[in-house]
Amino acid sequence: MTSEAFPSPDATPEPGDSGDQGGTSPAVQGGGPYQDRRLNLTDPKAIRALAHPVRWALLEALGQAGTLTATQASEMLGESPANCAFHLRTLAKYGFVEEAGGGKGRERPWRQTYDRVSWRSRVDDPQASQAAEALDQVWLDRSMSRARHSLTSATRWPKGLENALGATTTRLYVTAEEADQLYTEISQAFQHLLGPQNRFRDRRDPKLRPADAIPVEFVLMSYPVLDLPPLPEVGAGGEGSEAGADAPESPD
Repeated sequence: MTSEAFPSPDATPEPGDSGDQGGTSPAVQGGGPYQDRRLNLTDPKAIRALAHPVRWALLEALGQAGTLTATQASEMLGESPANCAFHLRTLAKYGFVEEAGGGKGRERPWRQTYDRVSWRSRVDDPQASQAAEALDQVWLDRSMSRARHSLTSATRWPKGLENALGATTTRLYVTAEEADQLYTEISQAFQHLLGPQNRFRDRRDPKLRPADAIPVEFVLMSYPVLDLPPLPEVGAGGEGSEAGADAPESPD
């Protein structure tokens, strides 16, 4: 499984290849400047460094605010400035954030270094796979908690969104090849709306957001259902079986 996150970060699990590689930080395999500011994580140490709730929360906060000092981040997250400063330095070590210039100490502003970040949890390297699964857990915990809270609090939604947003679940019975084709078709449409070419891209800068703009999160998920009960055996209590509902009673 490949997961991809945007600056918020909004994450989208995708099976298959992890896509283009780029970047210059140790978090990325390969060299050269990246064109769409995409980090393709392959280093287990970098993946595991990101698999920390406070660090992920810091990236979400930076995606919302654009730039933050450790002091400002502490006010948003309810963490101490010292703790935020430590985690920001750790994120910088692996290339996820960088100094935005100006300020000293905990008053230095930081910003993200990427527009998208992706990682794979099913790879040949056991360490990388375990690290990616830990990162999946952090991302899913935050994303699903946020979705659960909002979807069960629709009365608090801004006016006009009552019938505009929501959730749906569909179950299909498909082969692995068909599932791959379906997910590719859906994710291509999803990426067209939310990827590098989307018409809302400039609004990642807080100064360019309309005054009435609100954050709306889109989550695309696709997964095999692993915990369904087994189907009953053919003929067990069904039509034509000896133990069927209409079977004659045995004589006394």
